[in-house]
Amino acid sequence: MRRIRAAVTGAVTLSLVLTAAACGGGTSGGSGSNSQPKTLTYWASNQGSSIEVDKKVLQPELDQFERETGIKVKLEVVPWSDLLNRILTATTSGQGPDVLNIGNTWSASLQSTGALLPWDDAAFAKIGGKDRFVDSALGSTGAPGQDPAAVPLYSMAYALYYNKKMFKDAGVEKPPATWDELAATGKLLSKDGKWAIGVEGSNLSNNIHQVFVLGKQRGADFFTADGKADFTSDGAVAAVKQYVDLMAAHKIVAPGNAEYAQNQSLSDFAKDKTAMVLWQTPSQTFASQGMSEEEWGVAPAPVPSGAPGQGTSVNSMVAGINMAVFKNTKNLDGATKFVKFMTSDEEQKTLNKAYGSVPPVKTAQADPAFDTPSLKVIRDTLATSASALPQVPEESQFETVVGTAVKELFADAAAGRPVTTESVKAALDKAQQQMPKK
Repeated sequence: MRRIRAAVTGAVTLSLVLTAAACGGGTSGGSGSNSQPKTLTYWASNQGSSIEVDKKVLQPELDQFERETGIKVKLEVVPWSDLLNRILTATTSGQGPDVLNIGNTWSASLQSTGALLPWDDAAFAKIGGKDRFVDSALGSTGAPGQDPAAVPLYSMAYALYYNKKMFKDAGVEKPPATWDELAATGKLLSKDGKWAIGVEGSNLSNNIHQVFVLGKQRGADFFTADGKADFTSDGAVAAVKQYVDLMAAHKIVAPGNAEYAQNQSLSDFAKDKTAMVLWQTPSQTFASQGMSEEEWGVAPAPVPSGAPGQGTSVNSMVAGINMAVFKNTKNLDGATKFVKFMTSDEEQKTLNKAYGSVPPVKTAQADPAFDTPSLKVIRDTLATSASALPQVPEESQFETVVGTAVKELFADAAAGRPVTTESVKAALDKAQQQMPKK
């Protein structure tokens, strides 16, 4: 998923107003091959620095699809803060778009609603086959043992980005490879109104992404093998405390970051106020802040040993965007053609270049444009040291309740209230009580 883009905020306030004309289920036309509607509705996630940027990226491609097929695509770019709630409401009401983007971490949750088209071998065959996609991307398309609920569209992973000027001014020669190094380096960088690293404490999904990785580094998954919530294990508690302690104990994060939501840490990074950020797709998002590629560097996200890999050396979740089709679309043939178009080699190159992400399609990845230093780190991370978030039906609730717990703990840290192992465990226990009982 992106920023987060990774950032899926998603407080559970289900609200959606859709007219019949805006719904996949409300378009006119029969189900016969000659009476398929000549329009599709498409909810795209906000991948660019603004919704307007997304429209400029996507509309020419949608126009090309219409020229090739005669099918017009009605585009709506949905902000991450609204996307999950919009989708959940659509799955309940049966009134949604024909095609939509979903954060890949939600795949199993949305799959469990039964509202999305399953991508069995026959469906994949219509878009060129499942083997076109890289394994790490396919691993975040739904629950294990079930047909995927979506098709990979954009792939991303976290890396550590650093402001070269701030490092030089502080006499720091290289980016930290371990968390201990980051804390020590952070002391050198956090002075004179400047801070070592930015967080987005009010960005629920970003919170989840970071504490999930820290949990993996401590052998904790936040869910048991049989899918039960396990938020209060020693590893999970320590992971959350470690993340919040960047502000609470090490004091290398500005207290104001407790209130930051999607993308708000970027401005500080570009304006030489914050020296490092954990991010996914830098080229487009940093450029939107007026930052040239010469001004920032990249390194793998830290791990305790300094050597990223599998197991306790995981340093990113498998981030990305999937493309799904609502099962009740009245234009299944057109929706399938649209997914095939968007996952074609040419479109994969065009779109992922525009967004600074990596194509999940193997043949598109071979383009030299995806061999830049930053994208090489992301590709290596996805191949060797990233782990998919739990593919369980309750994953979206996990993002909401634990993401909110972390947000509240950051608020405590910003206000100078103590953040202790006990207070972290209490916050996570409260979150676990809000999960569905199994």
